[in-house]
Amino acid sequence: MRGADAVIRTLIEAGSGTIFSLSGNHIMPLYDAAFGLPVELIHARHEGAAVHMADAWARMTGRVGIVMVTGGPGHANAIGALLTARAGETPLVLLSGHASLAELGNGAFQELDQAAMAAPATKASWTAQAASTVAADVARAIRIARSGRPGPVHLSLPSDVLEESIGGTLPSAAFTPEIQALPAEAAHRAAALLREAKRPLIVIPPALCTPSGRAALAPLVALGFPIVPMESPRGVRDPALGTWGTVLKQADLVLLLGKALDFTLGFGKAVAPECSWVVFDPEVELLARARRLVAPVLAAQADPLSAIASLAAIGVVASDKGWRVAVAQALARRTPPAGGNLNSSVLCASIDAFLAERGNAVFVSDGGEIGQWAQASIVTPDRIINGVAGAIGPGIPFAIGAKAAAPDRDVLAVVGDGTAGFHIAEFETAVRNNFPFVAVIGNDGRWNAEHQIQLRSYGAARTIGCELGAGTRYDRMAEAVGGFGALVERTEQIEPALRAAFAANRPACINVLIEGLPAPIVTA
Repeated sequence: MRGADAVIRTLIEAGSGTIFSLSGNHIMPLYDAAFGLPVELIHARHEGAAVHMADAWARMTGRVGIVMVTGGPGHANAIGALLTARAGETPLVLLSGHASLAELGNGAFQELDQAAMAAPATKASWTAQAASTVAADVARAIRIARSGRPGPVHLSLPSDVLEESIGGTLPSAAFTPEIQALPAEAAHRAAALLREAKRPLIVIPPALCTPSGRAALAPLVALGFPIVPMESPRGVRDPALGTWGTVLKQADLVLLLGKALDFTLGFGKAVAPECSWVVFDPEVELLARARRLVAPVLAAQADPLSAIASLAAIGVVASDKGWRVAVAQALARRTPPAGGNLNSSVLCASIDAFLAERGNAVFVSDGGEIGQWAQASIVTPDRIINGVAGAIGPGIPFAIGAKAAAPDRDVLAVVGDGTAGFHIAEFETAVRNNFPFVAVIGNDGRWNAEHQIQLRSYGAARTIGCELGAGTRYDRMAEAVGGFGALVERTEQIEPALRAAFAANRPACINVLIEGLPAPIVTA
């Protein structure tokens, strides 16, 4: 058995036999080790896309996503996508090939300090040192990815570690995450504060906005307290949350249940001055930040799942029904669809009506102005968005990862024509792997988010550099690799195009020529 065999067998033991990858010299031993074993290699066209696919897969399944890329430039290509996974609190492990340990310092092929490069974008990052310990390295990476605040972890795998022989058999690895239990005293104090509050709010992080996260929240939901999910870079201005910013100003107690106090909450200034804060967080650094910014009446280190279990066990029940109704109404408020020609609003409202008929769809949204319209307009049982990092580009690979995780469900992604260009080649990946999904591209011929900034900040006479090809036929790009394509130029063509795309049962691109609008602003 080689180090490479130990890596693959450890992943299988962990239940992580689905691997998103892009091949390269340094990881060929891993591909060889996977031969004939129950491993599904989903081979992408770009390392960043592979990370996004694993990110979406992990969000949908609740398991750790695994990415395997080669060293040097391949590793570097994957780094940017890790930032989206980190901000999205997605448990993920990036396994990167690496120059041989024996050759380091001598100008080895694609030699690079990969662990240092990945460190700012991950929870932990290191390089394996021996074949005899590489299985323990993989298990440790999985544990860290799942523990506390979930997130990505990086492990570099030098070529000589992968090729080195190991005597004997592998010991059984431990993958169970470390639990940071909420102290009983803090749990009872929080329950008392919630009981005394007239207008409490519980704010949850991206990790609890997933299918498994919502299932874990069920005992807390049953207690009746208003719970607000935050996973958008727009923060309190997130149009998908209606006018909740107005009720946030009325709250007398805000419990951050693993939600980081950061720019999305105005660094604590989004509430009334007399509002009290309770902060439960798995990271001591973020607790220190909260103490500095808002001086919480109660702060304790705990992971969100243990805090939920502790509060549910105490069983304190919300009493003010009027407040719960007011929060629910604020969260449900939406901007009425804009009239006129085919535009971002009309398109997304049409998609929402269509998906409502089909039922159990997964909605994927990229960023930008079209993403904000989509997130504000489209409601499905599950959604995956670009998240707090605010990066654009993950929409198409997100959809592929979601379809890999939920092959029996409809998956629809809304992306702009700018962001579509990041990973449109992944339509070939979807065709090759038989992952039928639908990507709706809002094509306004420009980088609209930046164009809107220029309009607001400098005026229409000083717009520059944000133009894209008008009417580019992205639908034909999908057709060229074996997918389905449709061009939509009028509102009445949207619904037939959606029906035809799903009926085609192959990766589909609906290219919609729209008038781009600024992102919606929901007002009371």
